[in-house]
Amino acid sequence: MKAHDGMYIGGEWRPASGQDTIAVVNPADEQVIGHVPAGTAEDVDAAVRAARDAFPGWAATPPAERAARIAALRDVLAARQDEIAETVTAELGSPLPLSRAVHAGVPVLVAGSYAELAASYSFEEKLGNSTVLLEPVGVVGAITPWNYPLHQIVAKVAPALAAGCTVVLKPAEDTPLTAQLFAEATQEAGLPAGVFNLVTGIGAVAGQALAEHEGVDLVSFTGSTAVGRQIGAIAGAAVKRVALELGGKSANVILPGADLAKAVNVGVANVMSNSGQTCSAWTRMLVDAERYEEAVGLAAAAVAKYVPGERVGPVVNAKQQARVRGYIEKGVEEGARLVAGGPEAPRDRGYYVSPTVFADVTPGMTIAQEEIFGPVLSILRYEDVDDALRIANDTVYGLAGAVWGADDAEAVAFARRMDTGQVDINGGRFNPLAPFGGYKQSGVGRELGPHGLSEYLQTKSLQF
Repeated sequence: MKAHDGMYIGGEWRPASGQDTIAVVNPADEQVIGHVPAGTAEDVDAAVRAARDAFPGWAATPPAERAARIAALRDVLAARQDEIAETVTAELGSPLPLSRAVHAGVPVLVAGSYAELAASYSFEEKLGNSTVLLEPVGVVGAITPWNYPLHQIVAKVAPALAAGCTVVLKPAEDTPLTAQLFAEATQEAGLPAGVFNLVTGIGAVAGQALAEHEGVDLVSFTGSTAVGRQIGAIAGAAVKRVALELGGKSANVILPGADLAKAVNVGVANVMSNSGQTCSAWTRMLVDAERYEEAVGLAAAAVAKYVPGERVGPVVNAKQQARVRGYIEKGVEEGARLVAGGPEAPRDRGYYVSPTVFADVTPGMTIAQEEIFGPVLSILRYEDVDDALRIANDTVYGLAGAVWGADDAEAVAFARRMDTGQVDINGGRFNPLAPFGGYKQSGVGRELGPHGLSEYLQTKSLQF
């Protein structure tokens, strides 16, 4: 697609307030594919004012009509899936099959789920002699990351619209073209002017201005825990609501009676998908001592199928490439056994990282504690089930995880003791209605389904 040279504010594309632009780079070949405006606090202010003006009318729109507009948005996204997939591949580097199935496909599913929820959700309830009203919180400032550029937008914007909120979106500077496509889709779907607004720019300028703006009632952010803390502090000073989806270091626990080959192969696929740039990736594989070396061998064989430039794309930019390679070097330095991959770049061009597997990783190692956000798997040994639980819970994060057992009951019993927000049992499938979000430093709040919708609502009680 051709990049827009303005901001989408109040239902139209408007010139940016400044002249600075951001280059959009294809991480697979390092070529510039477009430029977008670098938004300023002035642009953010104009967008927030448009959202505030539109809020009363959209909040008063019957839920069935809001549902119809979200359904129309879903239909536009579905009709433009090929264009979306090609755009994501161009600016993120994701292999085209993954872009089609996940980056373009899942947002259609999620948007559809909110079209249905908006029509069926009960926005009031009776409690004794009270009527409790669930009302939209107001103007939402949505700040989204680059790793799943459209999914993260839809996961915030769709529930906000369903609740009756209006939105100002500041997307990641690495993947703004997908956000511009989404803005076009909202216009094509007939959303009223000002209900959705887009300001491109860098986080330290446009993102901070959005988080600080007194006209924003709730900030919904997905990204690193470090930035999440900053946004939480900004919002706390103004006593405004936040929803924070942050980092993860999720454990893939393979219990002694589990199907080892299946658990290892699915676990490797989970970590390598999207070049490891997934906050909920199961980057720590926990295996009992008796079957540990067998698991290491299976993982090494499985990862060999993930060829950079074919099945695995690059990471998003040069900075991220250097960061991930630095973690691999740190793993070697701290004594982990490298069984696949390594810090050397696998291709001469593009921001590729070798799919990497470490064995003999101990819980205190850097690669077992910190979020790497690249195609790097650490395999840890445990002595018994209680030891496995201790290791699984031994990080500051608690976003996701997986448990494999001889049967579901065994796996569920273990999962109930894990300090994490979402656990897949014996290869459980993605559910767009299940709440997604974490414990501990993995964030505050939930996305997806009715729990995601409730983040954008506030309560009022009427006593009779």
